[in-house]
Amino acid sequence: MTDRNTSADDRPWTGPGMREFIALMAALMAANALATDAMLPALPAIASSLGVVEANQRQLVITFFLFGFGIAQMVYGPLSDHFGRKPVLVTGLIGYIAFSLLVGFAASFPLLLAARTLQGFAAAGSRVLVISIIRDRFHGSAMARVMSMTTIVFLLVPVLAPSIGQIVLVVANWRFIFYLLAAYAVVILTWSSIRLPETLAEDVRRPLSLTNIREAVILTLSHRVSIGNTLAMAVIVGALFAFINSIQQIVFDVFHRPGSLAALFAGIAGCMAVSSLLNSAIVMRFGARRIMIGGLCFFVTISVAHLAVSYFLGEDLLTFCVFQALCMASFGLIAANLGSIAMQPLGHIAGTASSVQGVVTTLGGAVIGLVIGQQFNGTTMPMIAGFALCGSVGLMLALWANRTERVPAARAA
Repeated sequence: MTDRNTSADDRPWTGPGMREFIALMAALMAANALATDAMLPALPAIASSLGVVEANQRQLVITFFLFGFGIAQMVYGPLSDHFGRKPVLVTGLIGYIAFSLLVGFAASFPLLLAARTLQGFAAAGSRVLVISIIRDRFHGSAMARVMSMTTIVFLLVPVLAPSIGQIVLVVANWRFIFYLLAAYAVVILTWSSIRLPETLAEDVRRPLSLTNIREAVILTLSHRVSIGNTLAMAVIVGALFAFINSIQQIVFDVFHRPGSLAALFAGIAGCMAVSSLLNSAIVMRFGARRIMIGGLCFFVTISVAHLAVSYFLGEDLLTFCVFQALCMASFGLIAANLGSIAMQPLGHIAGTASSVQGVVTTLGGAVIGLVIGQQFNGTTMPMIAGFALCGSVGLMLALWANRTERVPAARAA
């Protein structure tokens, strides 16, 4: 791995040490996880307060955030490639603070959804910038390792987020969850402004022109390693979003255990954290591609087994939790590696490439997650079937994207 005192282009590194750097990157990513997970226990209260009758419409609180989050990523990449990472990051965090407050003040469901879209638009900056900043400093398996270590810290947030939401609901109404998001963003804005230096050198910045953006977009979408791994990531993320969309209704309406939501979510997210820790420990030895393919195979196996058990033997809370924990554990072996592999050939356009890949991943995942979530029929079957389908498609895409070209023996000689 690159030494903590130098950046990937051998310039002296004047920023925080490795531990603080990873903590800061994770804290920036956590703003997005908090914006999706903290309000899960509050979805019934939000629906009741704003007059939402159809239960499945509660999922739109999550999905509209993801739509804004996905669309905006195309904006942040070119801007950060031209102006640098830090000023764009600071601007996005200021927007996150403002729109979090707007969500908290929303007086109607349409206004709340509009504000959530804008909140997602602002939050996209941290996603694009974190990947670009890490790519500025690290390459290949070293980048995958740093991404895994960042993900380990970041995954503490999904473990805690629903519990934070439940605690807020005990002492205040649902609006204070969004006020708390704004306060969190103030903290990380201050931290990054003081401690994080600019990571993009002046001499490698790209002019802000439609021609350069178009060329970068075409390269990102036409390079097999980039687009294949990005599409694989999109369908796997779609399964994750389907889980987030459906879990509140499954726990409340299928198993009738509303008090178990935070603990269940924490247990499953904890399994992702453990597998991400494992990935960070072994990725330098075995390589990102091998581990990612193995993780996808495990994901498909567990999803199909869960579908069979649920269909033939029936479902209870214990079997649901065990199978979902195993699926999410495999996610920890997939996500960071897919992302780092997709970025590997595109370091010279890291900002724009990260944006394009983020748009495909987030919008594709959001649509897939919404389609699966809207199939909720009072059972777990739609979500489980969606997992099996997403895993199978993701594996096929990853195998295509990462296949090695065979060289004829005569030509090799």
